[in-house]
Amino acid sequence: MADMDPRSYYDEFGERELERLDRDPVTRMEFENTTDYLDEYLPETASVGSESDPVRVLDVGGAAGRYACWLAERGYEVTLVDLSATQVDLARENADERGVARVTARQGDVRDLDFPADEFDAVCCLGGPLSHVVDDAERATAMAELRRVARPDAPVFVSVIGRVAMLRDVLKFALEDSHGLLVPVAEDGDYTEARVDELADGEGWAECHGFRADEFEAELADAGFAVETLVGLENVASRMKRELAEADEAAVADVREVVRLLREDRAAVDCSEHMLAVCRA
Repeated sequence: MADMDPRSYYDEFGERELERLDRDPVTRMEFENTTDYLDEYLPETASVGSESDPVRVLDVGGAAGRYACWLAERGYEVTLVDLSATQVDLARENADERGVARVTARQGDVRDLDFPADEFDAVCCLGGPLSHVVDDAERATAMAELRRVARPDAPVFVSVIGRVAMLRDVLKFALEDSHGLLVPVAEDGDYTEARVDELADGEGWAECHGFRADEFEAELADAGFAVETLVGLENVASRMKRELAEADEAAVADVREVVRLLREDRAAVDCSEHMLAVCRA
């Protein structure tokens, strides 16, 4: 039997989650494109070191603190929440190592955020934590929670795992052992422990739901968000980690520029490993 519980997976994954966003050119594109939109849409903050009128950002599913530290270094007051106690400990350690005092980390669940309504000036849920809420009703609750804790008209940034890229992952790396997953995952996007045990040979990843772009936008709208844009964070570079890690700098630079040019193209969003929604509460 596979153990695909997200909390257990990220407890075991440990420091690798911090390293993931700087592991290869493709994961760096995920981080760089995400921070481009944070730069553009986040409210302006006071200068670093100022204690007056801090801009409060909630980082849900923030893992080992890569985005939280980036935000804190730019003067935001960040509260990080993650399901994994191991990731919360690592976030505290990483904030200390980077010398940022504006990060508070605590364990919590996106489906039941322990904060008052309208508490934060911006909310982030980045890297796909919402995809690990597979049940449709629970995911709707999670989206409603993200909106509830954001102040009216606050920017909310949510990225999820793309279904088409999930299917390409099976095709490229695990076809012989996992081809039985292709049709059911294509139909509803649910990659579950029960399906892996029944239809695949070998260990599974953490349970997750892979989104199509239209579905993602519709679920956010149902939760009351105004979706300003969808972004394909890796788009044409999806599932090309090995190839681009071996490519020369000029080739990688050209791919990075193409990804930037196409990142708001709807087809590019739909094929991306991670798709980002920039919303208003």
